[in-house]
Amino acid sequence: MPIEILMPALSPTMEEGNLSKWLKNEGDKVVAGDVIAEIETDKATMEVEAVDEGTLAKIVVPAGTEGVKVNAVIAVLAVDGEDVDKAGEGVGEE
Repeated sequence: MPIEILMPALSPTMEEGNLSKWLKNEGDKVVAGDVIAEIETDKATMEVEAVDEGTLAKIVVPAGTEGVKVNAVIAVLAVDGEDVDKAGEGVGEE
């Protein structure tokens, strides 16, 4: 089952932020604790760490995107043994 990576809330009042940079690419293996992206708010820039292990199957929100809502899906992680191409299918598409 693919794991959705969500836009984190960097403070209790945060409603949206900017996804400034991806530090991992689609197809890269990640382990818990790997820094995968950077998020900016009007007050700070923070790193987003992976909390699970797998392969970054699909980046849903491209780098440089502003106004990303908290809890929006920003990427999909495929767990070991899962088809990376199928894990990201349909996510982020309207």
